[in-house]
Amino acid sequence: MKKILDIFSLEGKRAVVVGGAGILGSAIAKGFGMAGAKVAICDRVNYEEAADELRKEGIDAEGFYIDALVVEEVKKCKEKALEWLGGVDILLNAVGGNMKEATTSETQSFFDTPLSALEKVVALNLFGGAILPSQVFGKEMIENPNGGSIINISSMSAFRPLTRVLGYSAAKAAVSNFTQWLAVHLAMEYSKKLRVNAIAPGFFLTNQNRYLLLDENGNLTERGKAIIDHTPMKTFGDPNDLIGACIWLASDASSFVTGTVIPIDGGFNAFSGV
Repeated sequence: MKKILDIFSLEGKRAVVVGGAGILGSAIAKGFGMAGAKVAICDRVNYEEAADELRKEGIDAEGFYIDALVVEEVKKCKEKALEWLGGVDILLNAVGGNMKEATTSETQSFFDTPLSALEKVVALNLFGGAILPSQVFGKEMIENPNGGSIINISSMSAFRPLTRVLGYSAAKAAVSNFTQWLAVHLAMEYSKKLRVNAIAPGFFLTNQNRYLLLDENGNLTERGKAIIDHTPMKTFGDPNDLIGACIWLASDASSFVTGTVIPIDGGFNAFSGV
């Protein structure tokens, strides 16, 4: 049994988690560390605190500043993180989010949605959340003799656009497309052992969507009720629910898996409504 489970081990692997101080990123970073990886937490805020929490669990971790929307800052982070890590085998791109200004509502129609807000959401999720870190860290990863794994975070919105969140839906659809494009590009042009995949979380209570799912009293909104009604497992996801799939994608257990987007959604994407 132990021998077959060894393919899921991340012992000796070096992981960079961009957005690693966020709710989802920090949970996955902890999972990587518990599986044996050395983990660099990269974020704009709370990166040192997030690394401290991992060290309390016995994980070899360090925090680094990054602004994933500024390529020079991404490069600076890469230099510092790789000086500590010695290289990178796993890149998790966990930067993302939404904003009210890019969301339609009773007080803001599609026709009045400001371009500036849509640009910010697309930039955050697509450029900061996938493309720029993959360019900077991925350039280092193509030199690895054993390849590596890049993992992006897509969304249910990429499969079926959700009402109201037009900017977020468009951005995450682009993340899924970019994941497939980069998987093919890297395998055909650089390294057949460098893989690129994405996970597509279902509905998790985070800072970006809490205002849509819960009211001021903590009760489900109509949107929250509709989501639960269309989730066969009848619950929101917990960040820890993402760990197993990410360890699989980061490890040798998925050595022939690239260009995929894995739903982790309690059955939401599979449910037709009847």
